[in-house]
Amino acid sequence: MLRLTKKADYGLMALKYLAERAGRGAAAQSAKDIAEAYHIPPQLLAKILQTLAKAGVLVSHAGTNGGYSLARPAGEITAFEVIRAIDGPLFITSCITIHGTCDLAGHCTIKEPLRKVNDSIRDLLNGLRISDLVEATEGEHDDAAAPVGGGLVSIVV
Repeated sequence: MLRLTKKADYGLMALKYLAERAGRGAAAQSAKDIAEAYHIPPQLLAKILQTLAKAGVLVSHAGTNGGYSLARPAGEITAFEVIRAIDGPLFITSCITIHGTCDLAGHCTIKEPLRKVNDSIRDLLNGLRISDLVEATEGEHDDAAAPVGGGLVSIVV
């Protein structure tokens, strides 16, 4: 099974939270409020949000009413973009990397099929937008806390 890291899961949960509130015209949201809503360790979430701000996914607002907001509409931010910003490039095997060829490249018979799997996962995550996460939970109570590791994306290989 291929799973997201907790950091990537928390990042997606935080963006979902921000997208829900942006849809209601809410201002920037504090890291503390997001952490409390989803029972995420506040210091860890603060680092994740800073990473996403540096990547241009979020905007950080300083001051008394500061916090974070989406840098673009939720329909323009992909799950792949968020995961890549937090965890780096997504590769399901060590032979599919940016570092060159594997030592077994001349003898390997599974590289091409695994590349196709990797590409399919990338395409799936590129097609999943933050707005899709909000729509997926429409009708649920907005302030209901999701369990840690909220399971927004789970891929079984």
